[in-house]
Amino acid sequence: MRDFKGMVYPYIIWSFALIVMPMLMIVIYAFTKEGNSVMNVRFTLENFAYFFKDKVFVDVLRRSLMIAVITTVVCILLGYPVAYVIARLKPSSQMLMVLIITLPTWINMLVRTYALRGILDKTGVVNSILGLFGIGPIKLLETPFAVVLGMVYNFVPFMILQIYNSLCKMDYSYIEAANDLGADNVQSFLRVTLPLSLPGVISGIALVFLPAVSSFFIPRLLGGGQYMLIGNVIENQFLITGNWGFGSAISLIMSVIIVLAMYLTRYVDKKVSVKGGND
Repeated sequence: MRDFKGMVYPYIIWSFALIVMPMLMIVIYAFTKEGNSVMNVRFTLENFAYFFKDKVFVDVLRRSLMIAVITTVVCILLGYPVAYVIARLKPSSQMLMVLIITLPTWINMLVRTYALRGILDKTGVVNSILGLFGIGPIKLLETPFAVVLGMVYNFVPFMILQIYNSLCKMDYSYIEAANDLGADNVQSFLRVTLPLSLPGVISGIALVFLPAVSSFFIPRLLGGGQYMLIGNVIENQFLITGNWGFGSAISLIMSVIIVLAMYLTRYVDKKVSVKGGND
């Protein structure tokens, strides 16, 4: 047994070096006034005060949260019907459909986003098709639509898979019992299927909202330099302006938001699970 415990130590050291230490450095820099130096730490809240006093940064944070919420809602509206249809297919067909859904995720996300940029360009596929009908060219890139489309395209498979797994674990005898009691298909879905699949929806929300709110290369590639989200601001502070203290402060603010979002999703998930068990 001691030998097995010894195998855990390398993973603990690895996690400490790649997770704990970077987060600790972010916290130190966030409360540091002397540029990038942590040897002469002077405690200050100026980085946080500067962020919340500047309307530009607050608007960027609000826009990032709004884009993440819109992306999550669209992923639910698109992902739930797809997952529901897949869950009702034969097992062999289900495996094929799951493979088709997950196949794009095998390709690097950056490559997929670049491909989507080519599709939405003025000389891309979409405008070429519209040109056949005498429409366009329409500006699709460097718009909120392009950013949301890019995020939905990249993150919707996670929503589909979570809802699909939840639907597959559902006991379909509940639906048969509801039908025996006189419920039609719509009533059975609203009273049985939807409540039992909510844990999958909540898990999908966590997997979509969290990366969407902090994404930086999707808005940079599809939104252009004029359309920035909070991830782009953090990137610029570290790589362009060199203000690591302010960049760390923004990163810490985003970390708090993400932790609160994760806590909220877990809380709702527990409430839904308890309610489902009582029903």
